[in-house]
Amino acid sequence: MGSALTLGAIKAGVFAANEVVAYDPVATAIESLGSAITAATSLRDVIEASDTLLLCVKPHQVHDILAQVASLNESPEDLLIISIAAGVTLAAMEESCQHRARLIRCMPNTPALVGKGAAAFALGSDATAEDSEFARCLLGSVGLAFEVAEPLIDTVTGISGSGPAYVYTFIEALADGALLEGLPRDQALALATQTVLGAATMVAESGEHPALLRDRVTSPGGTTIIGLAALEAGSFRSTTIKAVKAATEKARELGR
Repeated sequence: MGSALTLGAIKAGVFAANEVVAYDPVATAIESLGSAITAATSLRDVIEASDTLLLCVKPHQVHDILAQVASLNESPEDLLIISIAAGVTLAAMEESCQHRARLIRCMPNTPALVGKGAAAFALGSDATAEDSEFARCLLGSVGLAFEVAEPLIDTVTGISGSGPAYVYTFIEALADGALLEGLPRDQALALATQTVLGAATMVAESGEHPALLRDRVTSPGGTTIIGLAALEAGSFRSTTIKAVKAATEKARELGR
């Protein structure tokens, strides 16, 4: 995810490749960023060389890293930290770094890897309007980004962070339905994928409500209404809503 955000921002002109200093304990992990970036030999080097730190680590690693920031940094004016760690609250991060950095918490998702991400971010108590605009540019370079109140980051986790997995499952099921009716597997999967992609594009580009677009392809007594009735019989919409709610509640648990 760190590579996707960095490469997307470079491509969009948010910053230049030669302005990037990157570190990973596994040196080969940063090779995808290209030779123009500077590969640091330690986290300390990155902290000391940066005015913005994109923190792409597991939640349990965040506090140890922020403790290093507290030991190396004097003022929040000197460093902005953008964390993608799920469940780690702004208050907890600010305590770990002793308010010696400005904090932004964000939740991107894996389609950022193909420039189609959906993300949200929340500002810490020391973050500025300029920091908000930078986060919007960074996350927006690989998709869509909204600033939200921090409690809603968990909701974004439930819909956008976990949502791609729901969609992959739907594509697989859609293809399996066609497979059941005799369509070859490769054709079934290609058609299911393109159908979901096309429908999502129509929602995004038309600006119309999905229900309105659905009604336009649903004729009285036709094939589509029969299929929709089958989905409703299986509680499709209710189950999807429950999935978002369950994932949101799990994200809240991680932050406690």
